[in-house]
Amino acid sequence: MTETLNFDVTTVAESRIHQLDPNNIQFGSLFTDHMLVADYINGAWQTPKILPYGDISYNPALAVLHYGQAIFEGMKAFKNDNDEVLMFRPQENWKRFNISAERMCMAQVPEDIFVGGLEELLRLDAAWVPKGEDNSLYLRPFMFSSDVYLGVRPSQSYRFMIIMSPAGKYYSTPPKVKVETEFIRAAPGGVGYAKCAGNYAASLYPAKLAQEQGYTQLLWTDAIEHKYFEESGTMNVMFVIDGKLVTPAVSSTILKGITRDSLLQLAKSMNIEVEERKVSVDEVISGIKSGKVTEVFGAGTAVVVSPFAAIGYNGEDYDLPAITESSVSSKLKNALNDLRTGKVEDTFGWVWKVNG
Repeated sequence: MTETLNFDVTTVAESRIHQLDPNNIQFGSLFTDHMLVADYINGAWQTPKILPYGDISYNPALAVLHYGQAIFEGMKAFKNDNDEVLMFRPQENWKRFNISAERMCMAQVPEDIFVGGLEELLRLDAAWVPKGEDNSLYLRPFMFSSDVYLGVRPSQSYRFMIIMSPAGKYYSTPPKVKVETEFIRAAPGGVGYAKCAGNYAASLYPAKLAQEQGYTQLLWTDAIEHKYFEESGTMNVMFVIDGKLVTPAVSSTILKGITRDSLLQLAKSMNIEVEERKVSVDEVISGIKSGKVTEVFGAGTAVVVSPFAAIGYNGEDYDLPAITESSVSSKLKNALNDLRTGKVEDTFGWVWKVNG
């Protein structure tokens, strides 16, 4: 539990939960009854407000619309068999959020507003947390600059918000991904390690081109040589090579994924050998051909674990073996899901119970 903080709460007159169909959830399309709003003004955070979910108004000169000072996090809440609401490693998201804020020259958000706000919202909207395999409530904390000023400078005021959306399975079928060798996601010294809005905006055009060629997503390579893998779409990327779980080491160009870190720790606890190192395109393509590379998958909050069906490189597609229950990615996904939904004992101290 976080320290007690007073929230100014206004509840909805009538819930919209009848709109939720747990058997047919489209990611990011339906939102819960309430949202959190907290403003940073004159060097201090004002009393956070919980309001009915709805539109917000903005001035045309709002700084974020012109200079893009905006960051966010992605998290999930689950229900266990006793209908208790669980969050997964929320303090890690809070810490990463403030790392992003520092890089983007934004105000730091206190834990009692970030984590405490999540708890307060989840208590109010607990009924929105869907049960069922692959179902969860996606949590989206975000912050943007709110000065009304056209000069180029760090904003002096900010708005922090949290909205929540029921989520199901992200990909219905294993994605086919393309190795990107022209465009880049991030460069050394840039903002690749920050979860800032501009990183995602810049990825849309190359992703669109890949989709026009029949691919679901991209495998990003390094900005200097286009020789080493970095991330995949909005996910960290992992490989099973000779039975070992291999993933690029985090750096200034790679987001320090919380799902990534959780999977690595789980793998070690399951006696799966782990390597964090540079992974070259040539190593993976030749490994697929020889059978040394048996799995390639994305890891992230939205997708959890997403095995790839094929990798496209230099005009040729390289099919990966079909995933089974004995595959490393399946074992890791099942272990992570069992932990997050309270089906097994949490020996890591990762699961955070939201008291009603």
